[in-house]
Amino acid sequence: MRLTVTHHKPKIRWHIIVFLTPAVLVYTSVMIFPLFNTLRLALYSQFEQQRVFVGLQNFQTLFGDPIWSEQFWNALGNNFWFFFIHMLVQNPIGIILAAILSHPRLRFAALYRSAIFIPTILSFVIVGFAWKLILSPIWGIAPSMLDAIGLKFLYAPWLGKEEYALTTLSLISVWQFVGIPMMLIYASLLAIPDEILEAAEIDGITGMSAFWKIKLPLILPSIGIISILTFVGNFNAFDLIYTAQGALAGPDFSTDILGTFLYRTFFGFQLQLGDPYMGSAIASAMFAIILIGVCIYLFGIQTRMRRYQL
Repeated sequence: MRLTVTHHKPKIRWHIIVFLTPAVLVYTSVMIFPLFNTLRLALYSQFEQQRVFVGLQNFQTLFGDPIWSEQFWNALGNNFWFFFIHMLVQNPIGIILAAILSHPRLRFAALYRSAIFIPTILSFVIVGFAWKLILSPIWGIAPSMLDAIGLKFLYAPWLGKEEYALTTLSLISVWQFVGIPMMLIYASLLAIPDEILEAAEIDGITGMSAFWKIKLPLILPSIGIISILTFVGNFNAFDLIYTAQGALAGPDFSTDILGTFLYRTFFGFQLQLGDPYMGSAIASAMFAIILIGVCIYLFGIQTRMRRYQL
């Protein structure tokens, strides 16, 4: 008997293509195309009203020219400090709040979660302007509040001093966005199977010991995701600094980050003329920094955390 094998041609799932096409077109038009166009624009410059291909000359100017390089490294250093404040303050506080709010016996936990998360949905303009009013030494309420509890001597014009301004804005950003890591860690804690916690309880591991020995290792992948999201978000930061301190990121560029540096260069500000080609070079450098950070996480840190996944 002779057997014949018939090969069925794979069926094209047209419904997937139909549903994905609008999203792909929108994403390509507003994200992918502008990204590659920016990278391309960084290789050009303007001479005598004409666009001329200059290769990597804009990057050589950005990193080699004393004026440009000083501004770039100052902005990059401020960006790293902005990021470190969030990593050292925002994410640990988010983990602590999530651990507290996930306790089954805590009353009004939903109310507390909502209250902490509400600042996250507020506009940057509202947050920046409101905190600028609160901290103002002239009409702000911060001096009188500290005076009411006998701590008036601690008050200083934090947004007006170079050594305090960036840290103050970083803490304002922490206040606004601490709800995001809190909710992500909260969801991860709820996803831990009850069987694991019950087995640990039988072995005598309860309370804080259960958190450190059982829960924390299991939520490490979520903490890693939060960390890389914090990195990307902080190196794309712009709105809060611009709202509170303006495009010049005062005082004396002490709060200048890559976002405000890019804005002044690309669009121009006051007496500074806009240069889209040097602005594109700065944007390309920002993209490279973020890409390197994401790759370090994906190919270095994440592979070590996979063993903790359930």
